[in-house]
Amino acid sequence: MLKFISWNVNGLRACVTKGFLGFFADTDADFFCLQETKLQEGQIDLNLPGYHQYWNYAEKKGYSGTAIFAKKEPLNAFYGIGVEEHDHEGRVITLEYENFYLVTCYTPNSQNELARLDYRMEWEDAFRAYLKSLDEKKPVVFCGDLNVAHQEIDLKNPKTNRRNAGFTDEERGKFTELLESGFTDSFRYFYPDAEGIYSWWSYRFRAREKNAGWRIDYFCVSDRLREALASAAIHTEIFGSDHCPVEVVLDM
Repeated sequence: MLKFISWNVNGLRACVTKGFLGFFADTDADFFCLQETKLQEGQIDLNLPGYHQYWNYAEKKGYSGTAIFAKKEPLNAFYGIGVEEHDHEGRVITLEYENFYLVTCYTPNSQNELARLDYRMEWEDAFRAYLKSLDEKKPVVFCGDLNVAHQEIDLKNPKTNRRNAGFTDEERGKFTELLESGFTDSFRYFYPDAEGIYSWWSYRFRAREKNAGWRIDYFCVSDRLREALASAAIHTEIFGSDHCPVEVVLDM
């Protein structure tokens, strides 16, 4: 069994002061993926015995950024998706193993008034093409803050958020397209109708207290890994960020 965790920590230095290391130790994952680390190289010294560390930093300080901590050293590590215009913000890391690829991703937010929606659409097409190119070689496990609530049951207030970033028809359509190109949303595989289970809550309006959240953090797998899916979980009990960790276990 292999346990994978993904967490948008919304600033790793802050999250470390709010219990990150305790959760990291308790969960004892084989692979621990982070998004929105908001770090540059040398700004944190994380002592994680037994793990290999892989970091991708944004060129802009205090912005974006991803990391993967892995018990097993990969055959290769790749940073970005190989497209110049998309590879300045530290959004993707890929680790290659004998029988699968692991990808962590922090998808660009479409922003207020959808200022970045056009860019987001270009990103979606490029990222999907990247995943498909990997999938042609071996199965893929990909995770991260994908900045989209796919279906109405994936957020508390779908009607009032219809044209807001993360719940536009365009973003939802791109996620559908991604799944239809050969991938499975692991949480929905196990819980197709589960409602009220979210992974992100605004810091405003006491949203977490009221559970007025969105499910925008995912683990997806190549369709041919479906039979290896053992469990999926969303750790709503874990604080430390405006997102909570998500998990998948694969029998591989």
